[in-house]
Amino acid sequence: MKIDIFQGLPKADKMEFIIQKGTELGVNSFTPVVFKRTVVKLDEKDSLKKITRWQKIAEASAKQSGRDMIPLIKNIENVKNICKLFENYDIVLIAYENENQNSLKEALKSLKKSKVSIGVVIGPEGGIDESEIELFKNFGGKIVTLGKRILRTETVCLGITAIINYELESTEEK
Repeated sequence: MKIDIFQGLPKADKMEFIIQKGTELGVNSFTPVVFKRTVVKLDEKDSLKKITRWQKIAEASAKQSGRDMIPLIKNIENVKNICKLFENYDIVLIAYENENQNSLKEALKSLKKSKVSIGVVIGPEGGIDESEIELFKNFGGKIVTLGKRILRTETVCLGITAIINYELESTEEK
């Protein structure tokens, strides 16, 4: 199973936490994404420094958790660019706080196999704009709810990855 996280760029050191814990939970790659509601603004120099730092965090977390594979930290992208990548996955899940019908559990029922490729889109603080949700739908993204509570952006990666692992992970993988 392969899980790639498309994470809305959060404030402060939250991305470090997301990468550390996501790595421990088996995430394959992290792509920081600039959404309409993203507060953080990074120039190219700062972006390169951050990506280098985040990659070191992924390496340390992989080593600590006994993983054979170190997740790749990809360059910061925008929403339109990540939509072009959706076709590379068996399913792309978009965690959206305003969704109230399509559950993560239902979306995963169609994937009862361990050799699956999953993209997960997580918005920044402030959530995902409705126009971005429409764009994701147009590119085949599956909008899902994670339940009644609105989670912080740094909590979503942990929650959704743990649930995906529980539902689909083979015990043979590391």
